[in-house]
Amino acid sequence: MAQTNNSGGSTTQLKRVLGFGDLMGAAVGQIIGAGIMTLLGSTMLRTGRSLPLAFLIAFVIICCQYLPLVFIGGTVRVRGGSYTTAAMLAGKNFAGAYSIIYLFSNLSISMYALSFAEYLIPLMGFGNVQVVALIILTLFFLLNCFGIDKFAITQNIIVVLLVVALGLLVVFGFKHGIDPNYFAEETWMTGGVLGLFQAGGLLTFAVGGGNEIINLSAEAKNPTKDIPKVMIISTLIVSALYGVIAFVAAGVLPLDQVAGKNLSVVAQEVLPYGFYVFFVICGAGFALISTLNAKFAWAPKPTMQACDDGWFPAGLAKLSRWNTPIVILTILYAIAVICIVTGLSIDIIGNMCQIANGFMNLMINWYLCRLPEVIPEEWNSSKFKVSNTTLRIIAMLGVLASALNIFLNASDLSPVLLALNAIVVIGAFVFAAVRGKHAKVVVSYEKL
Repeated sequence: MAQTNNSGGSTTQLKRVLGFGDLMGAAVGQIIGAGIMTLLGSTMLRTGRSLPLAFLIAFVIICCQYLPLVFIGGTVRVRGGSYTTAAMLAGKNFAGAYSIIYLFSNLSISMYALSFAEYLIPLMGFGNVQVVALIILTLFFLLNCFGIDKFAITQNIIVVLLVVALGLLVVFGFKHGIDPNYFAEETWMTGGVLGLFQAGGLLTFAVGGGNEIINLSAEAKNPTKDIPKVMIISTLIVSALYGVIAFVAAGVLPLDQVAGKNLSVVAQEVLPYGFYVFFVICGAGFALISTLNAKFAWAPKPTMQACDDGWFPAGLAKLSRWNTPIVILTILYAIAVICIVTGLSIDIIGNMCQIANGFMNLMINWYLCRLPEVIPEEWNSSKFKVSNTTLRIIAMLGVLASALNIFLNASDLSPVLLALNAIVVIGAFVFAAVRGKHAKVVVSYEKL
């Protein structure tokens, strides 16, 4: 098979231990994050009680944007995850640029630990945000240092408790009662069609994330079978759950009491105190730490492959005795610690690659049509094989969805942050042009 790299490199040494349930836990934990807790109020300001419909729009956008990854992940094992898809479809220079943008996009790990601390301390009535954030950050850093299997066990427990907490909110919300005038004209689509679509665009932050499971392909037992299913099922299930939660969040209290507020306002209204405490910890809190845990697990893998290909020093991809990328994990942890201790703006760090990342996703969609020529043998035997015309349609839908997301995200960023995104993109391609003289990209996929 042409252009595979099975003989060496760090990603070939990763343990293939993650089954369907483990991947599902990772995906659901990644999707259910801060977005559902904080974005419902903001989107209600745009569209009122038509919030469930906005979630449907968000679901469609995300599916179109990331459907190409289903076709790729269902055809071959991509050991370097999203980096490998970039290298496979768009070539060497694009892969080098992607490695930089991807690395920058993962520098915001600290915000999950800080957000958890900000949720927990008011409930305890004491504590220091930075101290609590450092403790939770260190805990999940160490957990991921001791093996991907430890991550999976912990993630599954967190996700079960998280889903139970959200389920309690739904049950008690319906028990409390939904406003019989829920669909009244004055509270439905209050911002018109444009407001509805703006809300849907914003909610892609809450619905997206299942695509990141492609980055665990190297450690999956049956990646071409499980990863496509997990991406689709996790996104569908969480989107449906979100739609029901949105119905409760928008319908329990008068619209003017919840618009612009986070989900805890509704939770405090409908839940008994004990269940409310459980919701704050295992709902709001675990939504954040499940994403933190998942990010520590998958974030190093594309960078590992970039090290194997020569974009970064090979020593960074060194594996520990537990087969974990200890150096890369430590770098991510150290940067997060610096952000927490010094108070560096996590908003700037989190947003400096927002548009840049969207641009790279758009380009991967654009190049999807090259799949049959890049891996002809694997594509011919793939259960996802479709005609070239159908593939072009899927690629174009992905491009349009990515472009829409870029536009919606750009409209919320300041000129300074937009400029930072442009600098990151330009700098990434300059890096690829310079470093490319020393890099030797061997596309890291395997036919199963």
